[in-house]
Amino acid sequence: MKNILLVEDDPEITKLLQLHFKEPNYTLVATASGSEGLEKALIGNFELIILDLTLPDLDGMEVCKGIRDHKVSSAILMLTSKSEEIDKVLALELGADDYVTKPFGIRELMARAKALIRRAELIPQQIIAEAVKEIKVKDLLIELNLRKATLKGNRLDLTPKEFDLLVLMASNPGKAFTRQELLENVWGYTFSGYEHTVTAHINRLRIKIETDLDNPEYILTSWGIGYRFIE
Repeated sequence: MKNILLVEDDPEITKLLQLHFKEPNYTLVATASGSEGLEKALIGNFELIILDLTLPDLDGMEVCKGIRDHKVSSAILMLTSKSEEIDKVLALELGADDYVTKPFGIRELMARAKALIRRAELIPQQIIAEAVKEIKVKDLLIELNLRKATLKGNRLDLTPKEFDLLVLMASNPGKAFTRQELLENVWGYTFSGYEHTVTAHINRLRIKIETDLDNPEYILTSWGIGYRFIE
């Protein structure tokens, strides 16, 4: 179950998001008060906080700063009618993870919100991977600090994105990634439409690390989902 906190004083937007986060995997808690939102953020366990910038008591910037000052790691999506670049920069510098300007398309907001939740789920695995420094699976050795991968002792000629893609998947063995998830985590693209980029890179990576392309032993296909690294 993914817990989401919405801090928004516009009842129409609150109603809209309550409707769209009615899916079984989500629980949405809403408040129209900045101070109450900060209080809930500090004591709750939220994967995502959707935070309006303009609130009647404590504004969104102060709430965001308060959340980060208390080392709360929930992803924060700022929601505001302000579109000046300085407002976006300030929000991101205070610790927000993304920024959506009103009026927004609900599909875009939902896509960004879900991307932030998925990204947060991967962070513990990435931290483990960074601490490990190297990953060895069969004849494949990945040395993270050196950004180097070898197969049977021979260095692989990987592009930066191929290396990042390999590290992400090898750090999460057995996890089935959709192309969209790989796109978001390796390329940083939030929107769909570039999945062919992932497919092309997976194909090139397989050519470089697999002995038999018809029976891959490292990067496997998860039918109907995408790809996973062998467990």
